[in-house]
Amino acid sequence: MTTSDFISSRPAGARRIVRIGGVPKQQLRSRLQKAGIRFNEAAESLFRDDRFVTTPDDALLETVEASAGDLGLRDGATFAAIVDRAASIGLTMCPLELGPYLRLQFTDQAEGFVGKPLTSHCAPPGSITVASAPLADDDETPKGFYLRRIDSVLWLRGYRASPDHLYSANDVFVFCHSNITT
Repeated sequence: MTTSDFISSRPAGARRIVRIGGVPKQQLRSRLQKAGIRFNEAAESLFRDDRFVTTPDDALLETVEASAGDLGLRDGATFAAIVDRAASIGLTMCPLELGPYLRLQFTDQAEGFVGKPLTSHCAPPGSITVASAPLADDDETPKGFYLRRIDSVLWLRGYRASPDHLYSANDVFVFCHSNITT
């Protein structure tokens, strides 16, 4: 399957153009707070980490959502295997800062957990994980961001996962397809 075949098969809401960059990290954090976005402690930790930097110049990124199953990993897979499969069709990992910018711009995310049991140690139903390289390999540093909507409140959450963690076939990730010249 080619990248264009895969992307054209995605539902319209699974493809977005996201503007990133142009503001310092603390100003981005302030924008999220003013928009009423909530954070968990892992997201707060990522914002405090000096290794998380934002791009000084504006950029437009084309993003594509895909579950592990969409990528042909019907039994689920590790993050590395999911990223490898995505790369085989031309999708790449996103910069870490895409998570906060996507959260600001993607305000109509559906409630995912309504009527479903609480989860732990796995991606919650309805969540979208930003496929980005972790800041560190240690267990203390959160690996990245994911987006949720809980009781009509938008969340930007950080997560921790070991390299051998198996994501389910239903877990949804957002990847970058291309940079668009502004």
